[in-house]
Amino acid sequence: MEKVIVCEPGIHRKSEVVFLDFGYNETLIAVLKKYGMTMWSQTQRKWYILQQNFDTGKLKSVFAGIAIIDDSKLKLRNNNINNSPVIDEIKAGLEKFREWMLHKRYSDSTIKTYVEAAKSFLLFIHPKPASEANNSDIVRYVNDHILKKKLSFSYQNQMVNACKLYFREVVHSRLDVDKLERPRREHKLPNVLSKEEVKAILEAPANTKHRAMLSLIYACGLRRSELLNMKPQDIDSKRHLLIIRNAKGRKDRVVPISDKLIEMLREYYKMYKPQIWLFEGQNTGEQYSEQSLQSVLKQAVAKSKIRKPVTLHWLRHSYATHLLESGTDLRFIQELLGHKSSKTTEIYTHVTEKSIQKIKSPFEYL
Repeated sequence: MEKVIVCEPGIHRKSEVVFLDFGYNETLIAVLKKYGMTMWSQTQRKWYILQQNFDTGKLKSVFAGIAIIDDSKLKLRNNNINNSPVIDEIKAGLEKFREWMLHKRYSDSTIKTYVEAAKSFLLFIHPKPASEANNSDIVRYVNDHILKKKLSFSYQNQMVNACKLYFREVVHSRLDVDKLERPRREHKLPNVLSKEEVKAILEAPANTKHRAMLSLIYACGLRRSELLNMKPQDIDSKRHLLIIRNAKGRKDRVVPISDKLIEMLREYYKMYKPQIWLFEGQNTGEQYSEQSLQSVLKQAVAKSKIRKPVTLHWLRHSYATHLLESGTDLRFIQELLGHKSSKTTEIYTHVTEKSIQKIKSPFEYL
């Protein structure tokens, strides 16, 4: 029986994308990688294609005889939703929602995610007006939409957050937002690379800029957005500190930076002379794109012959785990990563090699 890949429109990393939803299948993943225009979302736990690069016909041709491409959601969006009489009402409400979040200074990515989540729910309950929505509609949406389509835990959590805000601040409906419950959290272990694998990836790029970007992510445990928003003046070489400004949660933090990395960045700076951002695109003053950074990692992983679905966040996970294995106190790692809660940092205690290797199986004593 052929597998089915469900194509769904969405917003990811501030861009319009088409998510490809299917259960884990190594054959499908291999074909997607060969296709070349797909990227993996760590937060959504799905593959996706930028909308401007999406071609239904080409995708169906690539997967002919391997999988069925279900693009009904795209057709529904393009043909039915835009002509719906309730669209103007929904648009007006979502615009109020957007304005409210702007004045509360939510990040651009959070605003787009929440607006898209609220819109999905409102279209689901159509033709019922938002003012008449109740908690039963949320349960029905979760069962008939999220669970049926096997959407991620994080998506469900984002939907609940979005609806809580939307119905409390915009609609003021009879929906009891205090009784909206988030899904039980998944407890997945972080993906960690060995030091040998990290070294192979960091040494793979021949391009100085590419090597510097990947090295900085691992050496300082940066998120992708933190690297791309970095400016030359954020490097305090005299104090051996890297200043990360306005990171997740709008928090600043500092992390140590080694002489080895400072020398690498100096070599890069002399060669490229960035004007505004530490890492710029092809045009002076243009911020380096997320897609290009993903491509840099993808090429480095391929060149190093590592057969794992490595993401940029794996380098951050590896940084934290390797620190813990070298004896760094968990509280310091929490500060270096910018975690609000120590519980977030504690996940790394479950994947450290040294602590696990000390445990002797009872099999050894038989």
